[in-house]
Amino acid sequence: MKSIAMKNSATTLTHGLAGAALLLALAGCERQDPAPEPIASEPAPHPTSIIREDMDDTLAPPPEPQLAPLDARISFSDGGSELSESAMAELASILRSPQIAEGGPILLRAHSDSGGSDEANMRASRRRGEAVRDYLVENGVDPERITTIAFGEQNPLQPNARPDGTPNEPGRAANRRVDLHIALPDEDEQTGASILEGDGESAIGPA
Repeated sequence: MKSIAMKNSATTLTHGLAGAALLLALAGCERQDPAPEPIASEPAPHPTSIIREDMDDTLAPPPEPQLAPLDARISFSDGGSELSESAMAELASILRSPQIAEGGPILLRAHSDSGGSDEANMRASRRRGEAVRDYLVENGVDPERITTIAFGEQNPLQPNARPDGTPNEPGRAANRRVDLHIALPDEDEQTGASILEGDGESAIGPA
């Protein structure tokens, strides 16, 4: 009996040692497994510029404004053809304009109200056109550039009379005028020709 007990104890000890050895072997295997290598992160892509390299960094200057023809209106007193101080100030400003310096043709369209006869109104408008023309010529404008057309009372800006037939003084004052147009040198010459061939106006050629 004693030998059997000792044999069982030896067997149990042997099994225990074998189990411990197995656990140690497994632990050794776990320690020997290499750690996983870190995954290398890819570098972030370099930002791409939307600006072309061959483009100039400096901004182009804005285009210069294109010169346009000049239009002005010179007013006159009742029945008169003399230039007022305000009219001469307006003409002096026109003489300083770049349109005058460009050398283009000048068209003067002279008008009157309906206060007199057709013949008298035509003469009044003609004298007003001549007054403006003479001022320009006396201040250095080539007379060959200027054409004057006398319209008389034909083209009013406002009614010369009220609905009841009484004179419309503000309207008549607006109608006593000379409309001045300075064209550019390259402006269509047919514009002036069509005016001269219009509704039978009395035209005064270049001074």
